[in-house]
Amino acid sequence: MAILQSSAAVFPVSDLERAVKHYELLGFRVTTYAGEEAYAYARRDHINLHFWEFDELDPLKNFSSVFVYVDDADRLAEEWQNATSTLEYECPTMLPQNTEYNLREGAHVDGDGNLIRFAHSLEAD
Repeated sequence: MAILQSSAAVFPVSDLERAVKHYELLGFRVTTYAGEEAYAYARRDHINLHFWEFDELDPLKNFSSVFVYVDDADRLAEEWQNATSTLEYECPTMLPQNTEYNLREGAHVDGDGNLIRFAHSLEAD
């Protein structure tokens, strides 16, 4: 049987240049694709994200998301809140909370409504 090695969420964005800057602030290394379509891909540690430009994107109707397991959800939330605090558009980072399913979970929403949920296990605490 073939071995699956990694995956990447593919997020629609209304402005690729803005998205590249946003995810660089979040600590991702972002590379733009020099092809016909506006496309970029990003990597931070073992997490891969891809972005494609969609002019008609309505952030309020965007349901794209990814769930990321991290070593310290509180530290990541603080890092992302600080990194995006001066941006001129809304991109909230929700502080982590303990869940009934034994995770400490937070979330970040970018300017296009793409949701990154992140958590660490409470069993390790």
